[in-house]
Amino acid sequence: MIDKIKALLQEIADLKANNADELEALRIKYLSKKGEVNSLMNDFRTISSEQKREVGKFLNELKEKAQGKINELKKDFEKSQTETNDLDLTRTAYPIRLGTRHPISIVKKEICNIFGRLGFSIAEGPEIEDDWYVFTSLNFADDHPARDMQDTFFIQHHPDIVLRTHTSSVQTRVMEQQQPPIRIICPGRVYRNEAISYRAHCFFHQIEALYVDKDVSFADLKQVLLFFAKELFGAETKIRLRPSYFPFTEPSGEMDISCNICNGKGCPFCKHTGWVEILGCGMVDPNVLENCGIDSKIYTGYALGMGIERITNLKYRIKDLRLFSENDVRFLKQFEAAH
Repeated sequence: MIDKIKALLQEIADLKANNADELEALRIKYLSKKGEVNSLMNDFRTISSEQKREVGKFLNELKEKAQGKINELKKDFEKSQTETNDLDLTRTAYPIRLGTRHPISIVKKEICNIFGRLGFSIAEGPEIEDDWYVFTSLNFADDHPARDMQDTFFIQHHPDIVLRTHTSSVQTRVMEQQQPPIRIICPGRVYRNEAISYRAHCFFHQIEALYVDKDVSFADLKQVLLFFAKELFGAETKIRLRPSYFPFTEPSGEMDISCNICNGKGCPFCKHTGWVEILGCGMVDPNVLENCGIDSKIYTGYALGMGIERITNLKYRIKDLRLFSENDVRFLKQFEAAH
């Protein structure tokens, strides 16, 4: 009997299990009521009294070794199973390079953060709009050139539905639904029917700002513009305002900043003027306020708008607008270190 126990001890030491079913089969074979160990326990009753002490010692060792081996295999199997669950077999075997934020997204976030510190909140609206929000409510005359097919994408069979040409449509939506004070910025994609070239595209991105409240003046607008320019382009940046015309603002102006390449001394980029145009602005026309249900005798406001591509060109000196939408990884990789 001792020889049989020793043989089982060696057999148990060499046990292996590749899965849960095999492990359970080994447990049943050796440790169940009808298993090898219990079978020897039953045979133990039949041996002589002189052998019981020695045989009992081997039997106890066999039982402990069998239980210990089963527990060890179970522990190893559970550990292996956990490691397998942590492995994502759907991942590519090749190293995955980290992506970068798009330069348009980087600059948009920076502009939003600047206006956010001034108390402006973000407002968004649909890119497919009707004539009222894009043109009529903003004081565009029926014969205004911007309504022409050369500038605006119209939805086929729906002459009053267009792809928005500016994010000013978001401003009119907010003014219809909310009474002053209103202080918002409206970032988004806009569309214009233009030939695609290094300096123009049929879609681009804008950020517009609107502030409507009591006693808002042009001086408030100028101070915000100066703060914005210095925060975005540097403390040495200067601004100048030139008279202009927009249907939805009166008076209207365009803002230039001192060229950040030549520091205002004159270079090919600024056409040797020392100034670069970046945005349009003005006081909200009273007709626009009235169209949106705001009393123009009580409230005044200012608005401003800029193309994000234009600002990105100035910050990163990108000469071709088409690079922003071609998704060339060689171009995008240059912005790995940006924000």
